Amino acid sequence: MWLFFLFMYININLMVDHVLIDSLVLKAGDFAIKWKNMVRKANQLRHYNKMDDDTLIEADKPIYTLLSRTLDQGLDRSLVGGSFVKLGKERMQDGFPVSEIIFAMSLAEKIVIEYIMTEFAPESPVRMYQSMGVISQVSEFFLLGCFYLTKGFLEAVYTKMNVHDSVSEELLKKYFTDDFFFKKD
Repeated sequence: MWLFFLFMYININLMVDHVLIDSLVLKAGDFAIKWKNMVRKANQLRHYNKMDDDTLIEADKPIYTLLSRTLDQGLDRSLVGGSFVKLGKERMQDGFPVSEIIFAMSLAEKIVIEYIMTEFAPESPVRMYQSMGVISQVSEFFLLGCFYLTKGFLEAVYTKMNVHDSVSEELLKKYFTDDFFFKKD
């Protein structure tokens, strides 16, 4: 009898995982609209608030798809790192301060966690229990994302200063002690 309940628990867990994973993809647009609304209310996000609504929404959507893929297939540091390094470089080239980018990322994380806790978790005790583990994975994803985003941003600053501003390699290495990737995009 206990084997039956174990089997049911495992099946419920797998089914619930995919319900959440599918929701992240299907609701990416809704999450991006909520994110846009939160950005509009945040006075600290001046550069983001210069963007039109459609551009803001389209800029945020891919994060939820990447998160869904990460939750489904496991944490692929190469995929997550590459995506966020690229985003950091793009935002730096567009003139965004790194503090704004990280704050905007934290708003995206907040939206996902609020969704899990208000829409997903309350449906059953099993989902509530499962949600605790998923929230941990979501937080790890966004923390790792901010790490790589910062690396990409700093790498773009380093390159710009070295190539366009003619700052010596020696001086740059003195202040940029990070190990950059310098991968071709």
